[in-house]
Amino acid sequence: MQNWQDDSKATLALIRANEIADYCATNATVIDCNGAFPKREFELIAEAGLLAAPLHRELGGWGAGIDANVTYQTLMLLKQMGRGNLAVGRIYEGHVNALQLIQTFSTREQIAAYTHDARARHKIFGVWNAEASDGVKIIPLENGRYRLEGSKTFCSGAGYVERPFVNGALADGNWQMCIVPMDQVKTVSDPTWWEPSGMRATASYKVDFSNVELEQSALIGKPGDYYRQPWLSTGVIRFAAVQLGGAEALFDLTRQYLQKLEYTNDPYQKERLGRMAIAIESGNLWLRGAADVVAAYAPVFGGNPTIPNPQANQLVAYANMVRTAIEQICIDVIQLCERSVGTRGLLPPNSMERIIRDLTLYLRQPAFDAALANVGEYVLGQSNPAYILWNDQ
Repeated sequence: MQNWQDDSKATLALIRANEIADYCATNATVIDCNGAFPKREFELIAEAGLLAAPLHRELGGWGAGIDANVTYQTLMLLKQMGRGNLAVGRIYEGHVNALQLIQTFSTREQIAAYTHDARARHKIFGVWNAEASDGVKIIPLENGRYRLEGSKTFCSGAGYVERPFVNGALADGNWQMCIVPMDQVKTVSDPTWWEPSGMRATASYKVDFSNVELEQSALIGKPGDYYRQPWLSTGVIRFAAVQLGGAEALFDLTRQYLQKLEYTNDPYQKERLGRMAIAIESGNLWLRGAADVVAAYAPVFGGNPTIPNPQANQLVAYANMVRTAIEQICIDVIQLCERSVGTRGLLPPNSMERIIRDLTLYLRQPAFDAALANVGEYVLGQSNPAYILWNDQ
């Protein structure tokens, strides 16, 4: 089991995150519109040092997302952001993901440069990997630079995230990670592409990167590193934590609504809230389990890319279980909330209406069936009994 004694930086970060989440929740209705962005929320995040939190301790952070021993604290941090506003949680999770990738696959010089951007310049990082048929191509030039051609979709934080990963295909088809300094290049954003029912304040536009030129130093890692396991799939525990935060907010609001209307003695409402409480606690236990498995696997998140680990498949399968379980937990909480509060409780400006829209959209992460099938494939290949299937020490 992981030692749950927080260090001082992590402890203070979680206290501050709770305060920021309260502000996020209060302001969420104000920015619930297409084209909005949680600007003040990220100013508070920067002021609290949380943009630097994902950096190693020697770089000025406390290792959120990279130091395996503080995985639980990292997941609690992300859950708090989701509790406050799922749009904020989505963008902040992308920031944590990006800095984890940099510290895992970059050179020392790249790490130093991007550390300065995050810690001193308060740049927001992200991962813009989704694309359609006009996806990004990375073309080497004779002068040693690289030119981008094509677009990315679901670019969360467009116009505000200044250090996104904009990964693309090389001439041989291999996938190459690269970071685009958005404040130094010219791109074309399409806000009309993002007109969703939920997660409106993420500003997840389509962005055309054609004719952007990058230095060699903008390329991160080797071709194919982005899709390497266990890093790719294990990262799903981060967005699962944000999603559970949204479910917790929905539980709290449902309970407050029933208490205000004095519906607390209704036996059916008691039954629904009991099931919601069980679901929420189950999600928290899944996050604790994920933190234990990640911490037991290696000192850093996902291990060292140069050292193979025979437990990689186990880690991936467990992360996919966490993702699958928490998705269903969130769906159950949404349905129980809707039955508890009825139509009147689901009309705007009631916050429950917005959270349900946001959470429903956010739950639609890619490759759900493949993630669940991976769990089945793993367990079918094992002979250990169930009680030591995930902890064979």
